[in-house]
Amino acid sequence: MKSGAKRLSSEDRRVETIEAVIELAADTNPEDITTSAIAAKMNLSQGALFRHFPTKAAIWQQVIEWVAERLLSRIDRLAGSQADPLAALEAMFLGHVDFVAEHPGVPRMLMGQLQHTGMTPAKQAAHALTTNYATRLRRILAAGKGAGDLPASLDEEAAATLFLGMIQGLVVQALISGDSARMREDAPRVFAIYRTGLLQRLPGAVGGA
Repeated sequence: MKSGAKRLSSEDRRVETIEAVIELAADTNPEDITTSAIAAKMNLSQGALFRHFPTKAAIWQQVIEWVAERLLSRIDRLAGSQADPLAALEAMFLGHVDFVAEHPGVPRMLMGQLQHTGMTPAKQAAHALTTNYATRLRRILAAGKGAGDLPASLDEEAAATLFLGMIQGLVVQALISGDSARMREDAPRVFAIYRTGLLQRLPGAVGGA
């Protein structure tokens, strides 16, 4: 262990490693992040790092699982605090954008894993995150239809896809501009357009208002 390194429990050290990777990913292509760079950021030797993670792939998997746990926990808490489905969707949307703005390395990590041609453990974790997220969206959209807050003709699958696509669009623009704070400014206006669209009954649709 390098001089000056803190003595932490194994769990605390794993969390510190995950946070170091996410911080590095904010300014570095995740594929270019080496274990030596991670260890240096933590003021550890590579040997000390590998006592907590057997491989670099294991680090990447833990990073994606950490992201999934915290992001889903946040949106569940925010959505659960709202009785109205539309308010729950807005809280989720703005909360997700805040999460990305707080951790700009996260979208780089997720996009990097989803671009792999093979199915790595980290890519599986990323797929599980998007699947679980979409399930939550469809459940809220269905509840809104059932309560009459949303048109019975609403396509829940398409609405969930568009919700995620809007966040991805904001993220890509932030990555291009290098200004992740702007996502917070744009998010309310973007959601306002989405909300208007949700409330429109499709032409020729049969069903509720």
